[in-house]
Amino acid sequence: MQVENEAEAPLNPGLVFDMVQAHQRTAALKAAIELDVFRAVGEGPGDVASIARHCEASERGIRILCDFLTINGVLKKVDGHYKHSPSSAAFLDPNSPACMASIAVFMSNPALIESYANLADVVRKGRTNLPGAGTVEPENPVWVEFAEKMAPMMGPMAGPLGAVVLQGLQGPMRVLDIAAGHGLFGIEIAKQNPQARVTGLDWAPVLRVALENARKAGVLDRYDMLPGSAFDVDFGGPYDVVLLTNFLHHFDVPTCVELLEKVHGALKPGGKAATLEFVPNEDRVSPPMPAAFSLTMLTSTAAGDAYTLKELQKMYAQAGFNRVNGCPIPMSPHTIVVGYA
Repeated sequence: MQVENEAEAPLNPGLVFDMVQAHQRTAALKAAIELDVFRAVGEGPGDVASIARHCEASERGIRILCDFLTINGVLKKVDGHYKHSPSSAAFLDPNSPACMASIAVFMSNPALIESYANLADVVRKGRTNLPGAGTVEPENPVWVEFAEKMAPMMGPMAGPLGAVVLQGLQGPMRVLDIAAGHGLFGIEIAKQNPQARVTGLDWAPVLRVALENARKAGVLDRYDMLPGSAFDVDFGGPYDVVLLTNFLHHFDVPTCVELLEKVHGALKPGGKAATLEFVPNEDRVSPPMPAAFSLTMLTSTAAGDAYTLKELQKMYAQAGFNRVNGCPIPMSPHTIVVGYA
């Protein structure tokens, strides 16, 4: 009997109910986005009848849904009218430039949460129940949706990553963006250095999204495509910088080392390889979001994980890199890890 632990953490049966009913919060948020509730609340006046008309939904349903969102701190209710909280105004109203609604839709994709229904079986086997290699199965269409909908989450990371990688360096340079997805990270380097030329590597349907983003950013004339798998295609080169953003965590350590060795061979002497990763502390239970990302990898991949900085540094070193450092991005669950060839 551990009395001191009980004193530090009083008995809390609500913890059990919170976890058992967590699916309700996911479903409520997804429904509100689908119904366009947050736009209706933002445009006002915020009474049940007007929101219901806007959403083409029943007044009873809207009242109960908006009350639930209020209970969970998403909305506010004043004199029978619903209003935005600061967070919902910034991150859920479609009229906000920081709206993250598309991210919520992607992350609640049935294809991604399917394995959670049989999590005990996943834990027994130590790998995803999804077909083949899970989300990293070749040409998986989920990555087209990722490229289209996750840009609001990844966009704010692009500026800091570009600054860390470039460190003010200007002039001609070649950049390879592996698993480019939406392309925002390579595009940001092209924006910060007008003489940088970027090659985006990903599946061809995904690269079409990156090309459109390059066009919008005004760097299309300096953006090239290299379609295919990072493990199979010839990188070409040599490059000054290779980006591996949100990619290594999908694979086991030997596979990561193999890929980093290939990256090392494509870099100029002194060139940089930069990753963007969810990096937990050595205890693997903090900070909460990077540490919890391991469960996402368990359910969606055959062998992926959220790696600690020491683990990533060891992978880089085994692949021939030196001076491997981590740079946490403030107000973000991500860390930039840079190694030199």
